[in-house]
Amino acid sequence: MLNSDAYVAALDESATASGVSWAAVFAGAVAAAALSLILLLLGTGLGFSAVSAWVGKGLSAEGLGISAIIWLAFTQLVAAALGGYLAGRLRKRWTTLHGDEVYFRDTAHGFLAWGVATLLTATLVVGSVSSLVSGTAEVGATLSTSPATAQVANNSDDSYFIDTLFRDSRGAPVTQDAAHDVAARIFARNLASDSGALNPDDRAYLAQLVAQRTDLSQADAEARVDKVYGEAHQAVVDVKAAADAAKKAATHATLWMFVALLIGAFVASFTAIYGGRSRDAVVIVDDRRTVPVR
Repeated sequence: MLNSDAYVAALDESATASGVSWAAVFAGAVAAAALSLILLLLGTGLGFSAVSAWVGKGLSAEGLGISAIIWLAFTQLVAAALGGYLAGRLRKRWTTLHGDEVYFRDTAHGFLAWGVATLLTATLVVGSVSSLVSGTAEVGATLSTSPATAQVANNSDDSYFIDTLFRDSRGAPVTQDAAHDVAARIFARNLASDSGALNPDDRAYLAQLVAQRTDLSQADAEARVDKVYGEAHQAVVDVKAAADAAKKAATHATLWMFVALLIGAFVASFTAIYGGRSRDAVVIVDDRRTVPVR
């Protein structure tokens, strides 16, 4: 039982003292942020070692994405556990508080340590994350347009319509460069359309140009035009599919990182409770007596 003077002193301390041991919170946060950075660097090194510049070698893109998500989650959990435990273990001892209040404060200390560590880590790596997300979006936009459709943007639709205006059905000879430029604009215009199909008039004119520049007949020239245009159209379809896959991968990675952060907050709060209980159980042992550490 507390005497009256001790009771009044305890009430005064509880009313004026802060409920947060900020030194313990920042200590846990710094440790968690440092461990996160170390593990992220390790994961980056392992990722580079698993990637090969040669086709069919090394880890696939899908496998690399899954591995990255798993490693990020592991990093978040380990760092959060360390930061929460240190925040609970290093806080001061609340000798006059009810057990429920101590439980709440330990949970809050772990959560605060996780929050500060997350902000510190984000400050360090936000440039890399922003570059990754913006780079993925730019790659997706570039792949979606493809080189053929980019030609449309460079030359504009006016060039295509001007070419159409001066088409000559008599098979008038044109220079090699002029033929290539006209064919490029026709391909770009048709590949950029919603259907992606080659316009019949454009097909006939391209076949005329091909027949003029080669020793092929009109029918063989049309067959070559169909073959080459089909390959070009398939290439555009492939790069658009790759762009969609890149966008989906970035979305999935962001969502899984959100889940990992939430789990990290829970783990930090839980380990802070364990650290706080360990802190309250610490005693000073000497030859004369054993007393709890305040």
